[in-house]
Amino acid sequence: MAFKSNKRLMVILLALLLSLGALALVSAQSGAQQTHSGRDYNGDDAVGFEDVLSLLLRGRADPAAPELDYNADGVYSTQDALDFLLDLMWGRLAPYAVVVTPRETDELLLNPGMGFVSVESFNNWVRQFRHPLCSIAQFRWYWKDIEPQEGQIDFALIDRMIELGTANGQKIMLRVMCQDGVVDVPQWLIDQGLKGQSYTEEVGWQPDYSSALFYEKHANLIRALAARYDGTPYLDHVDIGTVGRWAEWHTSGTGLNMPPDSILRKFVDLYLDNFKKTPLVMQIGGAEELKYAVEKGTGWRADCLGDYGMFSPTWNHMEDFYQQALDAEEANEAWRNGPVVFESCGSIQTWYDDHFDIDKILSEALRWHASVVHLGTVPVPDAWWDKVVEFGRKMGYRFVLERLSHPATAKAGGSLYYEMEWENKGVAPCYLKHPLAFELRNRQSGASWVVDTGADIRNWLPGPVEIRSRIELPADMPPGEYELGLAFLDPWSREPRIALPLEVRATDGWYRLSHVTIH
Repeated sequence: MAFKSNKRLMVILLALLLSLGALALVSAQSGAQQTHSGRDYNGDDAVGFEDVLSLLLRGRADPAAPELDYNADGVYSTQDALDFLLDLMWGRLAPYAVVVTPRETDELLLNPGMGFVSVESFNNWVRQFRHPLCSIAQFRWYWKDIEPQEGQIDFALIDRMIELGTANGQKIMLRVMCQDGVVDVPQWLIDQGLKGQSYTEEVGWQPDYSSALFYEKHANLIRALAARYDGTPYLDHVDIGTVGRWAEWHTSGTGLNMPPDSILRKFVDLYLDNFKKTPLVMQIGGAEELKYAVEKGTGWRADCLGDYGMFSPTWNHMEDFYQQALDAEEANEAWRNGPVVFESCGSIQTWYDDHFDIDKILSEALRWHASVVHLGTVPVPDAWWDKVVEFGRKMGYRFVLERLSHPATAKAGGSLYYEMEWENKGVAPCYLKHPLAFELRNRQSGASWVVDTGADIRNWLPGPVEIRSRIELPADMPPGEYELGLAFLDPWSREPRIALPLEVRATDGWYRLSHVTIH
């Protein structure tokens, strides 16, 4: 024991001498105000103490990185060097003995905030024909149906759809509409004096959206819906609706004009001011209001995916409208903050019957960073099935863990350092925070401890993601062997939620990847 203690003391002294010598060398160069690129190890164009840390950490982090926050306190400072030296002296910086490279699968995953959509139906219906399972159920209600009497909102109607969606593993997409039948606003509102205009090209009636009465009463409805449903686990996203035919922010086929921008912006603000937690999407046809909404962090929606000539031989949505609208309203980067949602023109069967190019349609949807796609809730043509499945693997987000490494041992109440290499193989981030957590399960007792890593997956854009950090282990963990698992947790239930394309998923949703011994 004396020999081991003396040996450790010698290692400590040697490490201190080496670090002090390196510090003296770097400080001398810095004091002489000489810049030597060979000694500027952290690439900040200055020679200083932090370069010692960069030199010492060459095997632990990218030496070209401008920041080496070793102790994960959010600040790059000399404290990182001290923490590193202490870990080195006490043997906590042993090379990571455990390295896991999970095997990836090609399965089509069902995950929140992305995927295919069933329209006014659920997966119990979709399962009856050849169509991918859906993560979202789309429901659009006319104002007259959800508030038949002033102030008496039919929440039971919406709650029933939420209940059915939950039973089918789906969240609800919500939209409120005010126009497309003969009269789609409540009769009590007309009785109070709301005016409107009839149109004859297609029989219908357009309310006066500029009316102060319309805005006042409609604002009461939106506020009530938000108070009940915003930020709940049942909604996937909410359309900024209300205006135009089917609340799509256009009056095509009516011969009538849209309200002025000053009025339209009030309705955008109405949703922005009340739905603070659930993602919002704005119609791509909203012109200036699209630009305004995406600047506030919304996503966008287009309701005629696949139109390559359904309405005119000389004009179509795919080539003549969508990209032009995104360019004009500076919305090309909106996908970074909010979801991109597509509804098919007709259905995928319509595309097939019209001999449209399915590869082109789906590749364009991916180019626009689609997270949510509605194909018409009809069977997918057999000849196109494989293409749709492959598209499903690429839309939205798809988090693949490529490598996990950590020490074989750790101490209760101490730190467990780890490195992870991920890749988001989708085309978009996840727009709601799902905590990435480790679970340590005692192999003997079955008791488990869950520790949040603090990673924010809303920032995981397409491409590689590297994490070098540590978790603090609970002090009450008994010594023993532990299974180490990870999962992205539901922000409400704190249970594993996001599925990964890995072979090692357990029945409880955790991905148990390795083992660690706790002393």
